[in-house]
Amino acid sequence: MILLDYHNRIIEDTLKARFNPENKPKPVDMNIVDFDGVSYHISTLEDQDSKLVLSIRWRCWPELVKYGANDVLKREYSQWIVIPEHGFDFTLQFDLENLGADPEELIRKVSLLKRNAMAAPFERAFDAQALAEKEDNWDPSSSQLMTIHYRDDEAIYVQNQQDRVTVIFSTLFKEETDRIFAKVFLQEFVDARKKPHLQNAPQVIYSHREPPLEIRHVPGLLDSESMGYITFVLFPRNYAVGTVREETISRIQIFRDYLHYHIKCSKAYMHSRMRARVSDFLKVLNRAKPEVQAAEKKLASGRAFRRP
Repeated sequence: MILLDYHNRIIEDTLKARFNPENKPKPVDMNIVDFDGVSYHISTLEDQDSKLVLSIRWRCWPELVKYGANDVLKREYSQWIVIPEHGFDFTLQFDLENLGADPEELIRKVSLLKRNAMAAPFERAFDAQALAEKEDNWDPSSSQLMTIHYRDDEAIYVQNQQDRVTVIFSTLFKEETDRIFAKVFLQEFVDARKKPHLQNAPQVIYSHREPPLEIRHVPGLLDSESMGYITFVLFPRNYAVGTVREETISRIQIFRDYLHYHIKCSKAYMHSRMRARVSDFLKVLNRAKPEVQAAEKKLASGRAFRRP
């Protein structure tokens, strides 16, 4: 299956052109959208084409800030952070004449702005689990359930336990066929984990309509046949410090979009197969049509006449 990019390709391409010293600074004013209702605005300051501004707006931003997003963003973008642009949640400003970092590395980092903001609750949960694991008498009530309402009627729930971190996605399947495809896909996750080389993969649990035990007490859960819950159980080996941890955070963020993307691709493939099969059937039916014999007509003289 195709894996979706963690970064925003449009931002990456735009910054590559703007950060290239061979290109003369030009005014720009772009509005960009991303998965999960994220909006970006790239622009230059008035009469200062060498000052590039990038702003982001996301409905769940206050929740991300509550769970430590500002600390993560200061760690990644400290020298470029400015007062947020009007109507946006967070803004970066770059001086094209003095970027203050390697252009390639900076482009990659900026294109991951959405990913880095969403990383905050996961990092907090991983760190809390590491501390809880060292305690002999850990109190389960000290575990924080972090809720991120990142889409309409959909949310991500992240909670640490003493030996694991649980991540729950609530997602809407607007059509009956979407629920069927999702069940087939998620069953593949369960079956794949039985293979010897994948037994250390996170456990995946899917439940339809009924929320998992960890979030049943949460108010406002949507009770609908269209609602599904996907639970990931992550153990310390799945988010060891370093590359593994960063890759886990990136992949699990994009899971919801990954799932729905492949549902749509599968439906498109099934439709193309059905159209091809119908076309073949029509060809067979056309070949089975009996030939219509030309009707015999008579002239006024009574002689028979057959049209060639």
